[in-house]
Amino acid sequence: MKEIAMFPQARIPYGTWGSSFFPAWQQSALAEVNIGQFAGEAMGRILGQRRVPKSELDYLVIGSTIPWHWKFWNAPLVASCLGERVPGYHLEQACATGLQAVVAAGAEVESGGHETVGVLTFDRTSDSPVGVFPERRSYQRTVPIADVWDNFGFDPATGNAMIQTAGIAARKYKIDRREVDELTLHRTEQYFGAIESGFLDRVLFPLDVLNVQGKPLGRVDSDLGVRPLTLDGLRAMRELDTCVTGGTQTHASDGMACLLVTTEARAKELSPRPEIDIRFLAKTEIRTDPSLMPEAPAIAVQKLLQKTGLGMSDVAVVKNHNPFAVNDAVFAKVLNYDWRDMNRTGCSLVWGHPQGPTLTRILIEAFEEAVDLGGGRVLVFGCAAGDVGIAALFEVSEGGKR
Repeated sequence: MKEIAMFPQARIPYGTWGSSFFPAWQQSALAEVNIGQFAGEAMGRILGQRRVPKSELDYLVIGSTIPWHWKFWNAPLVASCLGERVPGYHLEQACATGLQAVVAAGAEVESGGHETVGVLTFDRTSDSPVGVFPERRSYQRTVPIADVWDNFGFDPATGNAMIQTAGIAARKYKIDRREVDELTLHRTEQYFGAIESGFLDRVLFPLDVLNVQGKPLGRVDSDLGVRPLTLDGLRAMRELDTCVTGGTQTHASDGMACLLVTTEARAKELSPRPEIDIRFLAKTEIRTDPSLMPEAPAIAVQKLLQKTGLGMSDVAVVKNHNPFAVNDAVFAKVLNYDWRDMNRTGCSLVWGHPQGPTLTRILIEAFEEAVDLGGGRVLVFGCAAGDVGIAALFEVSEGGKR
C-alpha cells in the first residue's frame, strides 16, 4: 500500500488539547459571557493544566459560526484573552468548522509559515444573537430579525429546514424508525459509559466563568442538556419528520475546544508522551444532492477511502458529528458498517452541537480512544449545512510503530 501523508511534516502533539463541557439552553454561566473571551481564557487555563507554555504558540486559528461581540477583531483579540499576543485568523464552515480549523493549522505548519499553531474553536449556539441586516434590493430597508435559528429552519437554496433533510434521507434509504430509536439509545449508553469509566475526564475540563471584574459567575462542569433516555420513551415520541423525533436529534449547546499543531520535533518536546505520533493522512469534501445532508458525510467517507485505497476494516476509530440519528443509520447502509462500532465514547447526537467546537471535541475524543487501542487510523467525518460532507483520516502510532 502506498504511503499516505497529507501533511508529512505536521503533527498534533498528544495531550496538548482539551475541551470545555457543552452546556445548553441558557442554563449555565455561559449565557451571560462573551464566548470569544471565554474561549481564549479557557484555552489559556487548559494549556496551563497541560503544562504547555503559551509562549510556544506563534499563530492562532480560531473557528466559530455565531456572531459574538468584537468578532471583527477575531483571532488577535482571542489571542489576547488567551494571554499570548500572536497573529491569526478566523474561519467558519457551519458544522465542519471544528475539523477545517485543524486542517488549516496543519497547512500553516506544513508550509513552514509557522511552527506551533493553536487551534481554538467555540460557539454559543443555544442563545445566539439577533442581527439587523440591510437589504437594499427589498422594499424593506432592513430585515431585523435574523439569527442561526432562522438558518436552521430555512435553506435559501431549497426552502427546506435542516430537520427535513433527515426525513428526506430516511425515506430515500428506507430507514426503519425502530432502528433509529435503538441507535439513539445505544449512543446515549455509550456517552454515559465514557463518563463512568473516566474516559471523558481526559478530554473535558471544568472551567470557571468570570465577569469583567474577574469574579466568578459560575462553573461549567457538565454537558447540561444531555437527557437520559429509554427505549419506551423514544418509541412514544411523535415523529417530526420521517425517523426524526425530539429524542433522535441533537440540541444546540455552547462551549469551546482547543489543540495544538506543530512539527514532528516540537511535538515530541511538547507532549507528555512523546512516543505517540499523530499524523495527518487525508481529507476530502463533497456536495450531494440538495437537502440530503445526512447522506453527504457517508459519500465523503466513500470518496476518502477510494482516494487512499483503504477500507473500513483499515480504520481503528470511527467518530462523526451526527445531528440526527438518521446520519448514522444512513452511514451504516452506505458503507455496510455496523453503527455499534462507531462513536464508542459518545457523540454530538447526545452531548449537543455548539457548531464551531463540535468536530474538534470529536477529534480529541477519537485520538484518546486510538491511544487506548494502542494506535491505528482515525476516521472523523460530519456534515456542513444542507448538503456538504467532510471526512478526514489521521494516524496514531506509538514508539514509531505504524
